Amino acid sequence: MPNLKHGIMYRFCSKMVSLHRTTKIAMMVTADLIALPFCFLVAMLLRGGDLKLASHFGPASYVLVAVVTIAAFSVSDLYRAVIRFIDQRLLSVTGLSLAIAILCAWIVMFAINEENFPRSALAIYWFIVFSYVVASRIGMRNFLRKHNTAGRGTAETVAIYGAGEAGARLAQAMRGSPEYRPVCFFDDKHALSERNINGLRVFHTERLAEIVAAMGVRSIVIALSGAAPERLRDIMQRLAQAGVTTRILSRLVDLADDKLTPRESIRDLKFEDLLGRPPVPPRLDLFARCVRGKTVLVTGAGGSIGSELCRQIVTLGPARMHLLDHSEFALYTIRQELATRFPDIPIEAHLGSVCNAELVERILQGGQVHTIYHAAAYKHVPLVESNIVEGLRNNVVGAQVIATQAAKHAVETCVLISSDKAVRPTNVMGASKRIAELIFQAAAARQGGHTTFCMVRFGNVLGSSGSVIPLFQRQIARGGPLTITHPDVSRYFMLIPEAAQLVIQAGAMAKGGDVFVLDMGEPVRIVDLARTLIALSGLSEKTPEKPGGDIEIRYVGLFPGEKLHEELLTDGVVFPSEHPRIMRMKEHALRPGVLDTFITCLMMACETHERGMIESMVKAIVTEYNPQPVPAAAPVPVPVPATPPASTLVTPLAAPEADAVPARLGLIKKFVPFRI
Repeated sequence: MPNLKHGIMYRFCSKMVSLHRTTKIAMMVTADLIALPFCFLVAMLLRGGDLKLASHFGPASYVLVAVVTIAAFSVSDLYRAVIRFIDQRLLSVTGLSLAIAILCAWIVMFAINEENFPRSALAIYWFIVFSYVVASRIGMRNFLRKHNTAGRGTAETVAIYGAGEAGARLAQAMRGSPEYRPVCFFDDKHALSERNINGLRVFHTERLAEIVAAMGVRSIVIALSGAAPERLRDIMQRLAQAGVTTRILSRLVDLADDKLTPRESIRDLKFEDLLGRPPVPPRLDLFARCVRGKTVLVTGAGGSIGSELCRQIVTLGPARMHLLDHSEFALYTIRQELATRFPDIPIEAHLGSVCNAELVERILQGGQVHTIYHAAAYKHVPLVESNIVEGLRNNVVGAQVIATQAAKHAVETCVLISSDKAVRPTNVMGASKRIAELIFQAAAARQGGHTTFCMVRFGNVLGSSGSVIPLFQRQIARGGPLTITHPDVSRYFMLIPEAAQLVIQAGAMAKGGDVFVLDMGEPVRIVDLARTLIALSGLSEKTPEKPGGDIEIRYVGLFPGEKLHEELLTDGVVFPSEHPRIMRMKEHALRPGVLDTFITCLMMACETHERGMIESMVKAIVTEYNPQPVPAAAPVPVPVPATPPASTLVTPLAAPEADAVPARLGLIKKFVPFRI
């Protein structure tokens, strides 16, 4: 019988909630038109002590009082409020509006010197009406909340972390939601412990594990406005130890809007929330300078960075877009996405390699391209390290083709997407990116050019195809272990949209030959990242101290060519840029003719497929390159000293760079059967 009663009440409440808004307002106004005259009658009885005073006023007076009161309610937005989410603030505004209306009535009575009407009855009437409003609205709110949730057996039991305004409003909204059943608050403040907020008890976080187990809480929603990433990481670790799923309130629920639900306002906690620094916002005046109304080419358009570049660029209103990628599926995917979202922008997809000079020339000849973003490259360190010939050909020749064709066809701006691994590289991928930077620097140094060349250097990108995040996620899905090369290895991280925005803005700030570097804050230890992802998955780390944990972290040793810590800056001179979080660098460079000769020799070395010879030639170009030993590697040739001509290098040069020139020329003489 109780279940039948709850079922009937649940269906009744659901029917009431689903009524059209106009119908709900009409029902509330009708109820008030009936109740308010009785409130006035009670006020007269309390003032006069019997019916004698009340009988002096006819029915029209009672109706007039009710109409004036309803008008005051309308001014305070009482009828537009959602009763399930009504709060103290709205009731206070309603009481104030009613008081102003009664004060105006008192002034009118005083002005016309109406002696038959006791003015003190107005104060009594205000008290009675306000009590009626509070009792009727709060009572209906509690009735709807109680019975609207009584028939839902699948609602998730949740707790709210943070008993402030955001948490209180979230709890209020959750009570009218079929998906969630809030049971308590957790807060770090001892002053709030054991308090009651919106009918829910507040517990200090010291009792988190105890209360979670006692109440059967399955997930906890963090409702802390503007919490710093460091605090979120600490909270998430504590919640993970309690064995609950962690979510976060992404935006406050607008209580005056019945369209928003807790489901729309709550999301899973993401690693971006724990990045350790706020994302770098774009400067709008720089953002569209090289894109709006112009024809843009993106190489590597199907990759992680390239595709996000395309998404950002297409929102800025380019005249036309050209997409180049050697992956058919990736190119098809990004073209379909852009064409669907922006059908009015002409988009041309070109299938092929960036190393194909004829293909790139055809695109630039027919397209009248204004801006190029060169994102095409092999970036996965272990793969390039074991395939150095293809890695060098793709990254070096691709950059050379783009730079040459951009200058030939007078492209306005050409931007290279580089990497922090180009700084004092220990692997072939990083060295190839540094050579690509040298190619763009040399292109910028050529006289009479109309193209502005620049480079953008940043760290690891969260969620990219080569990022450690997808690898960890796959390993967690398989039950572990999570493989990490070294317990102390650390990396800089940024978001994919942030990286794309940086690239676009850099082109707008470039003056020629610039290297732009993002202020990325502090590096993140990979082991901390792994533990964060384990906790975000609602799991625990398996250690010798906790053998019952879910996921083990296993150290496998550094890969060939892998650094323990990455760098973003070399010994070059650093200048501020127009953006407060982006630095501009001027680094040493090689003269264009000398660099061309070096690259020719490098490609000849690649033809031999002898690792030692190739690494020696790479080191001749990038003197900071310090390859790590690789098993079965060919012996490194010994450079032959020689005296370099004074005109080979762009000045000014640091002393170490100048001293390295004899070794470079000696290597070239050793490899090439002609004189330089």
